Amino acid sequence: MSTSNTPVLPPAKLPGPNEPCWCGSGTKYKKCHRGEDSQARAPVPASRRVKPGVVSPRRPVPPHIPRPDYAETGRPGPGVKGDPATRLERMRRACRAAAEVLQVTGAALRPGVTTDAIDAIAHEEYIRRGGYPSTLNYHGFPKSLCTSVNEVILHGIPDSRPLEDGDIVNLDITIYLDGMHGDCSATFPVGKIDAASEQLLRVTRECMMLGIEAVRPGLPINVIGRAIEAHASRYGYGVVRAYCGHGIGEVFHLEPQVCHYFDPRATDIIEEGMFFTVEPMLTMGSIQHQDWDDDWTVVTADGRRSAQFEHTIHVTRDGAEILTRLEG
Repeated sequence: MSTSNTPVLPPAKLPGPNEPCWCGSGTKYKKCHRGEDSQARAPVPASRRVKPGVVSPRRPVPPHIPRPDYAETGRPGPGVKGDPATRLERMRRACRAAAEVLQVTGAALRPGVTTDAIDAIAHEEYIRRGGYPSTLNYHGFPKSLCTSVNEVILHGIPDSRPLEDGDIVNLDITIYLDGMHGDCSATFPVGKIDAASEQLLRVTRECMMLGIEAVRPGLPINVIGRAIEAHASRYGYGVVRAYCGHGIGEVFHLEPQVCHYFDPRATDIIEEGMFFTVEPMLTMGSIQHQDWDDDWTVVTADGRRSAQFEHTIHVTRDGAEILTRLEG
């Protein structure tokens, strides 16, 4: 028997075989939802997992667009330092531009659209704002954003695969503008998604915001991961450990590293004026990953879905200013 207060999805900690089922039916768990829960948490068969498509040629950037130091060589250097007095304002402009591009590309998602078509939209939106796609040729990455579908944790390369109804896809947007990199991402539903995926997206975004709310100057940076991991564990989600948030500014990736799980060794002190990203990656199952042969795409080892949300923040005297959030 179900009621309006019955959870749609099983809790993080499942009952024992002879304990009452979590659904409130009064029946022993082994005779009620155990079989269904076991099937839901089983590895996804290889035949149902995302397959790579055809990657189109690299899109050109007009010569008048200022470029980061790796644009031609693929090898990032120390970056170019601009006027320190305008650094925060330039960072705000870059981050606002990134948020705008994320909004435009997210609105273009629908079943049948290829991730390569989303890349084309992102590429033009960067250029329209006078910016360079930060990912383009960064260590050789061939595209202008990362598109990570379903079990792809991060660094998915846009290609010819059409998105399908029920997919989820993370769009990771970074723009180089006014000498600064602005970085943000979100995971979007494609068409109608199932309840489990809806919850994964909601909780992942909540984890990001809780991590940001934990930021205070003078505290160790591991307070961010503590807040994220505590919330994710309530839903039985894994927090990816192999990848983390990062400092950002004139250079795409800088110190500090921002773990999204609690690491007692991460004792770097948060300082006023820092710029860094908070970008937790949560999984429905295993946090173990596998790498595709393209040297970029990272997928969950069990094929179950992953989601990510990301903001770039500025540490203030009282906490954190979210630079990649559009107001209104």
